[in-house]
Amino acid sequence: MPDSTPLESPHTAMSRDQQYRYEEAPDGSFRNGYQITETLFEGQSDFQKVTVVDTVAYGRMLLLDDLVQTTERDEFIYHEMIAHIPLLSLERPPERVLVIGGGDGGTAREVLKHPSVQEVVVCEIDGLVIDVCKQFLPSMAHVFDSPKVTTLVRDGIEYIATQKNAFDAILIDSSDPVGPGEGLFTEAFYQNVKAALKPGGIMVNQSESPMAQRRSFQLVYRLLNQVFPIVKPYIATIPTYPGGYWSWAYCSESIQPNGATQQLLAQSIEKHTQYFNQGIREASFVLPNFIQSLVSEATQEVSPGSLSLC
Repeated sequence: MPDSTPLESPHTAMSRDQQYRYEEAPDGSFRNGYQITETLFEGQSDFQKVTVVDTVAYGRMLLLDDLVQTTERDEFIYHEMIAHIPLLSLERPPERVLVIGGGDGGTAREVLKHPSVQEVVVCEIDGLVIDVCKQFLPSMAHVFDSPKVTTLVRDGIEYIATQKNAFDAILIDSSDPVGPGEGLFTEAFYQNVKAALKPGGIMVNQSESPMAQRRSFQLVYRLLNQVFPIVKPYIATIPTYPGGYWSWAYCSESIQPNGATQQLLAQSIEKHTQYFNQGIREASFVLPNFIQSLVSEATQEVSPGSLSLC
């Protein structure tokens, strides 16, 4: 596990001439550049490289293995969409919610905007991510101080295998399907997630960029359709994610995403969100034709050898 010694920040201040662009190459096919004013933290856990930088355009930015995970300026889009879409689709108000991954705290923060929630379990494999976010990204990670949040620093794959009929909703807030996140994109994992849901429960899984990561996107939907009878993609634009376009998979055994919703609660919650509202909720499931085609192709029979995240 990560070293438990106190975090040390280099706080590397840069002169104007020393400012540079921190480039991300998700799969080697393109790069995104960000102008950096300061490196706040850089360290190596047992799982991955963890970095926090201050950027000109997006404020503080968390990177894992040099891939952008979240930024102060646009994090609300991702976190509001992964949390409120499923929780407002439940036929009963949620009481117990599991977040797998989510070490920055943003998803748990949004979950706790639902007053019925009694406990949010955040299962994050890398304790260093949590510690770093508490220190450098408190607008998200302050949620770990809530008595309603149970923080587990452990492997989500192992944890979910021990849970049966335990959660109203499970939110898979994982990193990309490489390194510690790779095992969260398998049929066996999704089967265990389904078993951990209460009757009428909902799972949402971040499902990559249909623009920049088409093969990964299609594999996710191929696997999910083997496990859940209801699998619906929904989308939003996130500037700092590959291709600027992101998707989530809404999954349930019985609850359609645009079925009964908690209208009064939705009206209350959208007073405290920056992106999510009821119109966005409905529109996010309306897919461009090219994404419909990708999903349709993904549900067709494929040979076992083609089930690759590459």
